[in-house]
Amino acid sequence: MRCVPRSRVQAVLRPASLLLACLLASCATVRLPMHPAGWSARLQTLQRNDDWDMQGRAAVAAGSRGWQASVDWRQRPTSTVVHLSGPLGVGATLLRLDVGGLSVNGAPPSRAGVAAMQRRLGFDLPVSQLRFWLLGVPDPAAAFSLSFNAQKRVAQLAQSGWTVQFLRYRPYRGDWLPKLLVLRNDGVRVRIFVDRWRGVR
Repeated sequence: MRCVPRSRVQAVLRPASLLLACLLASCATVRLPMHPAGWSARLQTLQRNDDWDMQGRAAVAAGSRGWQASVDWRQRPTSTVVHLSGPLGVGATLLRLDVGGLSVNGAPPSRAGVAAMQRRLGFDLPVSQLRFWLLGVPDPAAAFSLSFNAQKRVAQLAQSGWTVQFLRYRPYRGDWLPKLLVLRNDGVRVRIFVDRWRGVR
């Protein structure tokens, strides 16, 4: 029987040991799955929510313009009503979105009214999608991408040209809802701080 020198055995085993160590290290640094356990069910529950209120504050930077306002958001099954009021820029603006379209300050829905709102605010406010983003979920009607934080809550959402970062959450009825979110799109930044949630199931 021929004996193999120990040095040769070690030379053969060393690369295999290094490969095994690398594989174990890569397993130890696996990131959170794209969709954490239970996320799909929670996503559907929040997307179905259509009767809730939110009070908060918004700060907008759009190019060289900027303004701040308090936000009173009333979501109902057949309509979205948003009241913006504040000392800077926008004064008071009432938006209503329903099956007839978007109404601004009580005027009948029209393209001219929407254009006037865009000029007044400094950008096109995505009201129909924001109702979902405020809850920390994407609009089910459009493609999106998500990333999650260490607590398995949404950290960032990208949809329809907007990027939404969820910087803070707050406890609500045994769950967690967004408290601070920042929206960005083509030179526009909208920072929303939520003071109160009501009615979210």
